[in-house]
Amino acid sequence: MRKAVAAKTVDEYFAGVDEPARSTLVKMRERIRSIAPAEITEGISYGMPMFRYKRMRLWFAAFSDHCSLFPGAAVIAALKNELKGFHTSKGTIQFPMDKPLSTALLKKLVKATVAKRERKQPR
Repeated sequence: MRKAVAAKTVDEYFAGVDEPARSTLVKMRERIRSIAPAEITEGISYGMPMFRYKRMRLWFAAFSDHCSLFPGAAVIAALKNELKGFHTSKGTIQFPMDKPLSTALLKKLVKATVAKRERKQPR
């Protein structure tokens, strides 16, 4: 679970997250970095770690009884068959604190999120 201190960096955020969620999110961060385009940057937005690519954002966070990835509603709808077995809502995928999303699934989610951004016209 996340402690109630506003983090300014992703590392500060992780320092306030208890195990096993911390290890799960660290693995997710590493996997996203290896999958996403080299130009991706990371930061804190809405109090959560996020990756930014062009104007696309991909958040991830720990909560009291689960972790979540926020790829957006369009990505969740596009990959709904692969997400069976996970609790999803409009733009969120929830998963157990001690079980990160598989590399294969995370790869599909990140690529779909980036592709969605690439299809949109720059502002």
